[in-house]
Amino acid sequence: METFVNEGFNKAISDYLASKNKPDGVVHNSILVVFIRLLINIYGELDIINPYQINDENALNNNLMKYGADLSNINKLKTLINEFYQLDIKNKNSKIKVENNYFIDVQKCLIDLFTLKRVTYGVTETQQKIFFDLLYTPGASSALRISDNFKYASNVYEVAEYYKDKLSIKSKENNVEKQLLGFDIYKQFNVSVADLSQMDASQIESLNKQIYNSFDIDTNAMNKEYLLQEKMKQIYRQNHPITTGNGYVDILLIMSVIATTIMVIAVVGMLVF
Repeated sequence: METFVNEGFNKAISDYLASKNKPDGVVHNSILVVFIRLLINIYGELDIINPYQINDENALNNNLMKYGADLSNINKLKTLINEFYQLDIKNKNSKIKVENNYFIDVQKCLIDLFTLKRVTYGVTETQQKIFFDLLYTPGASSALRISDNFKYASNVYEVAEYYKDKLSIKSKENNVEKQLLGFDIYKQFNVSVADLSQMDASQIESLNKQIYNSFDIDTNAMNKEYLLQEKMKQIYRQNHPITTGNGYVDILLIMSVIATTIMVIAVVGMLVF
């Protein structure tokens, strides 16, 4: 069969088809295949696989543009996937490794496409949960994705932060979005990305207020984000970890130490960002 689109994209789909019956296998959870699984989450399997089977790149382009994406964005994604693949091969065969920034760039491009669908057409809660979990974040359900994230990303929170920023773009179906602080701040309280994904917008808001209050920062202050970052810098300089091993217990402990009364947050639902 002729190469479909480019070597990287062709390899990604070929590996996906060869491994789809072994969902727990290494190949099905390899980076290229995960890129295809993210695409399938957005568009559905037929829109990705059918053009491959008939080797029709124009059909693929039309399918990927159906939620309003420009052809330039689609071509960019295909190019980035190939660039990641080519550099990854080069690194594996070379003693001198070059940082593969395409690992992050591909995911950002996929997040843009997912956001376009979410805002314009809406997505189900299940689709959103699966999409976020497939991304390379410290809170992913797959140990291999967590490992690859630490291997390829200079900032393991970069993709999660980018996804968070895109959530500020409201969808037609949902006018209430989670307003998140930096993941590095939550990390200091041992609250993970996975913990946050289980909290709805009101619970996130309550948690944020408690964090601000714990440092005596007025939540109505215009520069509250700056003040919070300054407080966190002090903690970083002291290099004193704030952790007991349990995120919710840590929050209670920190706030009790500084004599701030807080309420225990009840985590309900399984909402994702």
